[in-house]
Amino acid sequence: MGRTLANKKELVTEIKTLLDESESAFVIDFKGLSVAQIGDLRNRLRESGTVCKISKNTLMKRAIDGQAQWQELGSLLTGTAAVVLTKEDIGSAVKAYKQFQKETKKTELRGGVLEGKLLGQQEAEALADLPTKDELYAKIAIAINALATKVAVGIKEVPASIGRGIKAYAEKEEA
Repeated sequence: MGRTLANKKELVTEIKTLLDESESAFVIDFKGLSVAQIGDLRNRLRESGTVCKISKNTLMKRAIDGQAQWQELGSLLTGTAAVVLTKEDIGSAVKAYKQFQKETKKTELRGGVLEGKLLGQQEAEALADLPTKDELYAKIAIAINALATKVAVGIKEVPASIGRGIKAYAEKEEA
């Protein structure tokens, strides 16, 4: 039994809501994946706050219709296409997908859309090499800590060197 018109409209509305909440979208070809494998992919992506949406391409195209940010996505929607919608941590989502792809060897990343710009397959996969938000926070914290340590050592060294100078002068006077 097929979907009713009301059911299709609900699905399009749901997809529009997901698109409004997303920063980027990536299209993958999921041909050859079993239901269990698709579930596994969704679970991996969910950990990074990412949603994997599978629907008919026509419904997805209706959802992006009128949304300037997502117009480029239409060119990637052919054949068996699943859309991976990321909210914040784009790098983690792409890393999770690449890990899944490495294990199954059945899917293909077609490309994506980031800030209204179309990304090719290589550009989209390059996002996996970027550090995650947590990694960037850690690097910033380390840099701030190192700077604070250098300032503290410098501040401590000024009176210590003055003290050593006075002591050396006093010892010179005594001798």
